[in-house]
Amino acid sequence: MRKLLYLLSICILMFACTENNQDQKEIWKKEIVDMEAAFCKMANEVGIKEAFIEFAADDAVLERRDQLVLGKDAIANSFGTPNPNTKVELIWAPDFVDVSKSGDLAYTYGPFTYSVTDSTGKKTSNEGIFHTVWKRQADGKWKYVWD
Repeated sequence: MRKLLYLLSICILMFACTENNQDQKEIWKKEIVDMEAAFCKMANEVGIKEAFIEFAADDAVLERRDQLVLGKDAIANSFGTPNPNTKVELIWAPDFVDVSKSGDLAYTYGPFTYSVTDSTGKKTSNEGIFHTVWKRQADGKWKYVWD
């Protein structure tokens, strides 16, 4: 009987820990969804370049046109000067989010639309799929390390 109670106690404890880990993982996933939303909002309200700099880790990597842009400084330099006669919009939201058990890495993917409206009102749009890897920084904040 004593062994049975001991075994039952261990099973209950394991179940409780698993439940708590899953709850924590859902909290982390929500943090990432919120980061993606804030990132997208800043890109459209302040500027795409500014948002990509703000949300980047120092060692972030962008893949653009089959080239790697390595580091936050290179990311900042990779954006050209915006044309004041065009309106640019970049919209995205993740369809999928997952976070590591330890809560230090996460990744997202989903659709994006990049639109440019020129001075005549002609709008051109490109659509695709984005994939972002997020890493929790020493200060507890999430920053992207791959986009």
